[in-house]
Amino acid sequence: MVDTTSLTRAVDHFADRLRAAPQSRLQRAAAAEALALARELARRAQLREDPSAEPREMPDAGMFAAADQITVAGHDLALVLQSEAEVQEAVRLVEEAQKRAGV
Repeated sequence: MVDTTSLTRAVDHFADRLRAAPQSRLQRAAAAEALALARELARRAQLREDPSAEPREMPDAGMFAAADQITVAGHDLALVLQSEAEVQEAVRLVEEAQKRAGV
C-alpha cells in the first residue's frame, strides 16, 4: 500500500487556506481554481476506479463549498492511488493550484 499522507496534507492545507480566505479573494480566482482542482482530482479517482466509465463532473456548489470539494475529491483520490509517482503528481497538482489561487 502506498503512503498518501503527503497528498492528504496538501489537500487539507489548501482547504484550510480557502476557508480562511476573505470572500473577495474567493471571488477573484481562488474558488474557481479550487473547483477546477476538485474536478480534476475527482476525474482521476473515477478513472482509477473504473477506467471504462465516463467520469462525471463535480458540480459547482458555490465558492463557499470549494474547500470541502477539494477535500472530498483529494481524499477519494488518495484511497485509490497505487504508486508513489501518482501521489507525487497529485501533490504537484494541489500545490500548483494553491499557488494560482493565491491562498
